[in-house]
Amino acid sequence: RSAELAIVIGGDGTMLNIARTFAPYNVALVGINQGRLGFLTDLSMDTMFETIGSILDGSFITESRMLLQAAVLRGERQVLDVLAFNDVSVNKGAEGSLIEIEVHIDGQFVYNLRSDGLIVASPTGSTAYALSSGGPILHPSLNVIGLVPVCPHTLSNRPIVVSSESVIEILIHKAADARAHFDSHSHYELQERDKVIVRRCPHAIRLLH
Repeated sequence: RSAELAIVIGGDGTMLNIARTFAPYNVALVGINQGRLGFLTDLSMDTMFETIGSILDGSFITESRMLLQAAVLRGERQVLDVLAFNDVSVNKGAEGSLIEIEVHIDGQFVYNLRSDGLIVASPTGSTAYALSSGGPILHPSLNVIGLVPVCPHTLSNRPIVVSSESVIEILIHKAADARAHFDSHSHYELQERDKVIVRRCPHAIRLLH
């Protein structure tokens, strides 16, 4: 609660986990890359002492990135509340058959979707699973949320981008062993008539570069 800075040594997956933990406390993060890609952990191990020294001396720029907050409702009861940095996805499970979901945005019906799943991505997550599924690249400074169907059964179900103030509601019609995934680090088994509610988290991530 009293920390001002966290130095994260690892890969982007490590940063995703730490970011969700530290977000409520407004702790700035610096990432040193020991992984493969290094989108979020962008400092080199070879120069980390020099670079961290410069940051501690005040030579840095600050970047703010939004988080997603997701809840799972089973009937009138909330059974899960979790944060995601990259994305919240609803996917088919081991049975392999399509799942059927109904999507509402701000209480308005958007579409029924038969597919392998649906990804709700932050701008940070737009270059992860969502990009691999044909979604757009969203600049991290944008306050938007992307919805990207995964292998939709109908050609008219295309990726869309909505305001970060929007509330996305996903109603499960046919579960077929469906799961909700949060940054691919945690998941929750879904049942028919469950609702997954996704909105912008009031907390943001502060990255130093």
